[in-house]
Amino acid sequence: MIQIQTIRENPEEIITQLKVKNFDASHLIYSIIELDKEIRSTKKLLDENLAQQNKNAKEIGILFKNKKAAEANQLKEESLKLKEEEKTLQLRLNENSKELDEKLVLLPNTPHKSVPAGKSAEDNQIIYNSESQSVIPSFLLPHWELIKKYDIIDFDLGNKITGAGFPVYKNKGAKLQRALVNFFLDSAIEEGYTEIEPPYLVNEDSAFATGQLPDKDGQMYHATIDNFYLIPTGEVPVTNIYRDIILKENDFPIKNCAYSACFRREAGSYGKDVRGLNRLHQFGKVEIVQIAHPDHSYQVLEEMKDYVASLLRQLQLPFRIVKLCGGDLSFTSALTYDLEVFSMAQEKWLEVSSVSNFETFQANRLKVRFKDSDGKIRLAHTLNGSALALPRIMAALLENNQTEEGIVIPEILQPYTGFPIIN
Repeated sequence: MIQIQTIRENPEEIITQLKVKNFDASHLIYSIIELDKEIRSTKKLLDENLAQQNKNAKEIGILFKNKKAAEANQLKEESLKLKEEEKTLQLRLNENSKELDEKLVLLPNTPHKSVPAGKSAEDNQIIYNSESQSVIPSFLLPHWELIKKYDIIDFDLGNKITGAGFPVYKNKGAKLQRALVNFFLDSAIEEGYTEIEPPYLVNEDSAFATGQLPDKDGQMYHATIDNFYLIPTGEVPVTNIYRDIILKENDFPIKNCAYSACFRREAGSYGKDVRGLNRLHQFGKVEIVQIAHPDHSYQVLEEMKDYVASLLRQLQLPFRIVKLCGGDLSFTSALTYDLEVFSMAQEKWLEVSSVSNFETFQANRLKVRFKDSDGKIRLAHTLNGSALALPRIMAALLENNQTEEGIVIPEILQPYTGFPIIN
């Protein structure tokens, strides 16, 4: 959430910045400014009212003590009127404050100045592209045929148990999935991240604090009786660890990683782009989360992006890194890098990680702050990234490593799987 002080001081700049996200904020910004003025004016009147009531209370006591009952009763009548005015002012303040909050949460985060303009993924900026195989063997099968051939993932069984988008991993498919999780967690721990095992359900405050609500209301699975939400990513519970906390400057860097199941209602279930493992309603993911000093968060973002790239290199997957344009940037992000692997059998790029800097947007909702060297309380910056999401990694590994003898397991994973090939 953008800070009201920032809007108050730089309305035109924010409107201009949000145009990069193809978001016309002019009407909303000016409405927020007017509400803010009304709130501050009401607060001033309320403060004056309360001060006068306090003054009257003291004078009434003195008047009664000095046996000036008539004057004291006259002041009591005045105080009763002030009490009624106080109720009116407080009601107006509460209503305007609620309306202001409702409008503030409609504003997306402002993009970083380096974010390229554009309307869709086609306008994203490719900043790195590894070498990929130019000649694709004719015998390659897409992963949805490979999983049936080797009996490692069962979509029909998942559909029977739950519904479309909930696959069952089995045999060497389950072992490969577990191997990836352990490899990603071990790598993150070596990189200095602390492992967290978070809940898979969060309350409404947590979903709001990281920006899933109200922006993605309806896209998350909602347990209505308890008003809990199934997490769309481990980012939500892990980042909320620091909600309503004031950190010290020497606490940075704060680095956490977590494996979790992720649940997304909007995943879809039709068409070639969502076939097989490409888009699921439930999937596994290892997430990395950092709480960073504002002066260093973009250096941290580059380090996180390079770390995820190192995982893909170890898996020997062809990949590219793209900087998202304004139109493809999420509601909460200031700058995002997507890392995509090339699926040889599908002949398409599959996104396997998004690494983002949210600057103070989440921190303002979370109230995650720190005391700097001058003793000033400031908002921290929050960042996260997939390291990595499993389904599309699995799809790329199956498709890109298939041979006529079977699917070869990358060397880095073999100590985790206990087998070198799926056949």
